[in-house]
Amino acid sequence: MGFFTEMFARPRPQEQLRYRAALAVLHSMSNADRADIGIKPADFPRIAREMSTR
Repeated sequence: MGFFTEMFARPRPQEQLRYRAALAVLHSMSNADRADIGIKPADFPRIAREMSTR
């Protein structure tokens, strides 16, 4: 049981917080904004991962 306690007690990595923030920004964009830059909702996870590593 020590393994599970250690696994859930660890703090989350900072990049996961940045990933969630990037996803929130992408989801908050209007359809017109998305069309202007040429991204689709299916691209959101990939773009958010790239944004979080920067």
